[in-house]
Amino acid sequence: MSAIEIRSLTKDYGPVLANDDLTFEVEAGEVFGYLGPNGAGKTTTIRTLIGLQSPTAGTATVMGHDVRDEGELIAAKRSIGYLPANPSFDLDATGREVLDLHASIKGDERRAEILEVFDPPIDRPIREYSSGNVQKLGLVQAFMHDPELVVMDEPTSGLDPLMQSRFNEFVRAEKRAGKTIFLSSHVLSEVRRVCDRVGILRDGRLVTVERVESLLDRSGKFVRVRVVGELGADDLDLDGVHDPTANQIEAGPELSGIPDDETITEVTFTFTGDINDLLDRFGGERVLDLDLEEAPLEDVFMRFYGEDPAADRDAGTANPTAVTAEGGDDDA
Repeated sequence: MSAIEIRSLTKDYGPVLANDDLTFEVEAGEVFGYLGPNGAGKTTTIRTLIGLQSPTAGTATVMGHDVRDEGELIAAKRSIGYLPANPSFDLDATGREVLDLHASIKGDERRAEILEVFDPPIDRPIREYSSGNVQKLGLVQAFMHDPELVVMDEPTSGLDPLMQSRFNEFVRAEKRAGKTIFLSSHVLSEVRRVCDRVGILRDGRLVTVERVESLLDRSGKFVRVRVVGELGADDLDLDGVHDPTANQIEAGPELSGIPDDETITEVTFTFTGDINDLLDRFGGERVLDLDLEEAPLEDVFMRFYGEDPAADRDAGTANPTAVTAEGGDDDA
């Protein structure tokens, strides 16, 4: 049985079609990343799965329970953990009091264990919490009753890099224990480290569902080559070359053996072809060095949104909404 099954799910707010005929499944025991920029419709899907709103059309089941049936959804919630985007708690309560309240509703057999992982200051009132401590308390309440499925909306928002790393380790351990994790994110480094598969959402529609490895294969390799002589981007007439750039550079200390009057060209591009063809192409050049790196997952993501990864990389910036923003989803 799939942990989550969505069939033709649509949520129409009138002026905004937030989810448009979505169909996909999340397998039991996998970590599934739900990707897209702010406003893509991620939070709308999550709110529907949790029962905070009803779909306009279509169906969804969570742990085999129909989200449109209140009685079934109540039964399902016994085995579900939920972390909303920007969790909020009673500002006058302490963290301990918040957890006590949640424990009275859904249990807390893993509270002590999860507190050791995330360590929010539970004896201080919430009004004294930083955004990171609020997020850590939210993570504790989402996992402390040992749910089979945990649904999280931007789970690392507000966490410092050390805590993000701890979160990633924790999610991997939960997967090994057979738990199912569904998380929305536009922090692609996070997705790459913990997810088995991803679904990419654009303007309310599902663009693709693929394994992370498949996306990385699709992205190919990022290639940087420095050669002696003049070489232009138009000279890279080779299948699999994408977004080539060519620039003349000065010889640095590492190139001390090159005469000053020699021209040095640095060429960069993404390559999805056969590496042997690439090596043959540069076999007739005087190659100073050739670096191959795994292309950033951000490049793949941005291509789904009609962006030019090479242009962003050359400008030293990336689309902050699509790739690196840390806030919650601004769905209608």
